[in-house]
Amino acid sequence: MYHLYPYSFMDTNGDGIGDLEGIIQKIDYLKDLGIGAVWITPFFPSAWEDYGYDVTDYCDIDPRFGTMETFLRLLFEAHRRNIKIILDFVPNHTSNLHPWFLESKSGRLSPKRDWYIWADPRPCGGAPSEHQSVFGGSAWEFDSSCGQYYFHYFYKEQPDLNWRNPEVRRAMNEVLHFWLKRGVDGFRFDAVKHLSEKFLGYDSSSFPARVLTEAERQDIFREWRKIVDSYGGVALGEGWETDLSKWIKYYGDNLDAFHLPLNFFLMKTDWQASNIRKIVDEVEAALPRGAWANWALGNIDISRFSDRYGREFERLGAMLLLTLRGTPIIYYGEEIGMRDTLIPKDRTRDRWGRDPERTPMQWNDSRYAGFSSVEPWLPVHDNRKRVNVRAQDCDPTSLFSLYKKLILLRKSHAALQKGDYRSVGTSSESCFAYIRGVFGQRFLVVLNFSGETQYIKIEDLDSEGLILLSTLLDREEACDLSRLSLRPYEGCLVEMASDG
Repeated sequence: MYHLYPYSFMDTNGDGIGDLEGIIQKIDYLKDLGIGAVWITPFFPSAWEDYGYDVTDYCDIDPRFGTMETFLRLLFEAHRRNIKIILDFVPNHTSNLHPWFLESKSGRLSPKRDWYIWADPRPCGGAPSEHQSVFGGSAWEFDSSCGQYYFHYFYKEQPDLNWRNPEVRRAMNEVLHFWLKRGVDGFRFDAVKHLSEKFLGYDSSSFPARVLTEAERQDIFREWRKIVDSYGGVALGEGWETDLSKWIKYYGDNLDAFHLPLNFFLMKTDWQASNIRKIVDEVEAALPRGAWANWALGNIDISRFSDRYGREFERLGAMLLLTLRGTPIIYYGEEIGMRDTLIPKDRTRDRWGRDPERTPMQWNDSRYAGFSSVEPWLPVHDNRKRVNVRAQDCDPTSLFSLYKKLILLRKSHAALQKGDYRSVGTSSESCFAYIRGVFGQRFLVVLNFSGETQYIKIEDLDSEGLILLSTLLDREEACDLSRLSLRPYEGCLVEMASDG
């Protein structure tokens, strides 16, 4: 799966902003890379206070990205190439310019008043509770026209919907049907953990708003799942959970919630062999029977992978991501090693400081990296001369070439797609090794997380193997698993003898 930020992927109309036509023009790029599904962040009409996540109309296309006709053509072209299209769905809140909210704030007797979370000031004055916004400050905003506060977990321009109101549930479910009927293949559900809040310092028994129990929230998840399943689609859920026991609950007690609760465990951790092994082993052990995993190295909300962990780990991260059990999710530009871009103060767009990881895709080494014919909405990184698709596509030893070969090998071997996962011990604490196997086919993945050459023995494995791929792309040879050599930060994919 490819995580695509349309604002920064490809501009075709010369306004410095990416558009849907740009995705269409690059659809063969995605096909050639080996992508099977594209998750596109919001392109609906928006006030752009949170760059698409403050929606003003869930059932239309923002003109800066194109038209509904353009989107339907994108669907057609993607499906013609066996690429699925996943949309971002934002259920927690709308824009404060959405017609629903404008009607809600029109008066206390508005028929949509209870579609959002309104509350009176405290008897002594001030916000109804001490709840804080994730972006800082109070999560309550006072509306002088009616003398009440409304709740917003994110920006004040993003009022939270009241999911205890059945009318809200019906209206949002209709949005899912709207897009599924047009052929989309599923949704990534944004910020789903925040559908229920615990309101602090307020008498919840008289609180005139949403305080969903865990069971009620799970019921909403199941309802979404039934809708998506009825069209044969997929449901991804974003909880940003760091507690494994909480994350597992997003699958549902009977695997009836999200198909893929998004997994962020590799994104903010110590990038050491023992720690990565611990994370993968614990996720595998915690998965309910029949559940399918997913893995990612980055997304639109955090610094790019190599800025967090260092360029030396780019290739190791690629091999890890694309050989683990579960769906790998590639953030656009990861395949060429894009870095965070330094954003001058006068070019800043995002108030929360997420511009550096959202800059334009680097297609070639031209002034604007082939993204646009004019100055882009965000600056292009100075490394575009080296870090771009055209240059790396011509280099058989590039990171891009490694991604393509890894994806091709994954698609060509059932063991790398559906095989079991089992970590194995090595004689070096700097290395992480695991076996993927199915129907007698077995592959060993060995990753050296150190800056020194390692000569290792794989526990319980004395046989020979064939190195199919090295992260350095210069090695295809027989190897002795009782003494396997790995260069600094090298990973190897080894085909093992059949186990019968």
